[in-house]
Amino acid sequence: MRNQAPRLKLFESRWLESLTVISAPAFVALWSIGLVVIAWAAWSMAGSGMAMLLIPVGLLIWTMVEYALHRFLFHWKATSALTEQFVFIMHGNHHAAPNDPLRNLMPPAVSVPVAAVIWAIMVAVAGPAGHWVFLGFMAGYVTYDLVHYACHQWPMRGRIARALKLHHMRHHHLDETGNYAITGVIWDRVLRTRIARPVQR
Repeated sequence: MRNQAPRLKLFESRWLESLTVISAPAFVALWSIGLVVIAWAAWSMAGSGMAMLLIPVGLLIWTMVEYALHRFLFHWKATSALTEQFVFIMHGNHHAAPNDPLRNLMPPAVSVPVAAVIWAIMVAVAGPAGHWVFLGFMAGYVTYDLVHYACHQWPMRGRIARALKLHHMRHHHLDETGNYAITGVIWDRVLRTRIARPVQR
């Protein structure tokens, strides 16, 4: 069994601290139920006619959001002590302790309310069809978080798995200003933030 360094403490409150962690089994259980609920809502509210078109649209939207969040929010350049603390709680702690298995997945205290807001926005914008778009979006999110967990916790054998892990490890160990995508790696190519190999010095 791998020895784990002591967990970084983000809050003095034990209750708040408990809201910053989630185990992989709990994550899988939560979102297995969550995706079924979203699919049931989509089927009930919008029927199935456009599902095969709208789910991929949601997946595509997720890949862009994934990239933008990581590049512009998670690596936001803090200009004050308050914003620096916010960025550290939000993402900087992950770079300080990247292999903490309870902080490799987004805790539900953040993911559930944010997902609810996005769901409401998608339905407001697209009507009932927004339910199917949201299902694709959340399927993309769950895939992203599980791939991220795997990059830090598993050896990831196989061509695609190894490529995804290498892509993310270069972000952690070579240059934090590149390789922002976890699953939608095409955006690092398109937006020229891909780290292809160690920089020669």
